[in-house]
Amino acid sequence: MARTPRDPNDVTPKELEILQFLWEDGPATIRAITDRVYPDGGAGAYGAVQKLLERLEEKDMVERRRTEPAHTFAATVARDELIGRRLQEVAKKLCGGSLTPLLTHLVKQSQLSEDDRRELRNLIDELDRE
Repeated sequence: MARTPRDPNDVTPKELEILQFLWEDGPATIRAITDRVYPDGGAGAYGAVQKLLERLEEKDMVERRRTEPAHTFAATVARDELIGRRLQEVAKKLCGGSLTPLLTHLVKQSQLSEDDRRELRNLIDELDRE
C-alpha cells in the first residue's frame, strides 16, 4: 500500500516535545535533546531523536548547524507560527476556513481570567484601528 504524504504542519507528540525544548532552551545537540526527551535513555533513544530531527528538518521546522565538535539543531518555526498553521488547518477542515466558530468555542469553553479578557479586548481594539 502506498504511503500517504504527511501534512507538513502536523507534528507528533515527540516532535512537539523537541520543538518545545528548542523554543525554551535554544539550539542544542542531539545528546542534549535526547537527555530531555528520553531522560531514562535506552539503547535506541539517541537514534530515535536523530530520526525525529530528520523528520522535523524535512518539514522545515528545524535546521542543523554543522558546528564543531557536534552539530546543533535550532527551531526554524516559531511557536506562534506553528499554532497559527495548526489552527488554520483545523478551521479549514471543520469550519469551512473560518476561525470564528473555533475562537468562539475556545472562548466560551475556557475560564478566561480578567487579564485574558482584557488582552482579547485590546487585541480586538487594535485590529479595529488597523
